[in-house]
Amino acid sequence: MKTYELSDMIKGWFVGDFDPASFRTNACEVACKQYKAGESEGRHVHRIATEITLVVHGRVAMNGRSYSAGSIIVLEPGEATDFSVKEDATTVVVKVPSVVGDKYAE
Repeated sequence: MKTYELSDMIKGWFVGDFDPASFRTNACEVACKQYKAGESEGRHVHRIATEITLVVHGRVAMNGRSYSAGSIIVLEPGEATDFSVKEDATTVVVKVPSVVGDKYAE
């Protein structure tokens, strides 16, 4: 058995084709991300990967829509989004497949 700490991972990403990773694979990427209210990410798109975001706790906005705990947002390749945190939040994000560099500013 191997063990890791999320705090040792980069921006919460712990599974994928990158280092460090608790499990290295090109099949997918998985992150557990924690945000403070007011944080945001610029508009971006993935050209190859599908991105699935589960809001575990808190409230976030993507493309002008508000989401809260239990919401699952699926972005297909080529669908652009922005991201802003309305209340402290935790998300789990899965990207399929894991493609290094597949994030483009819009």
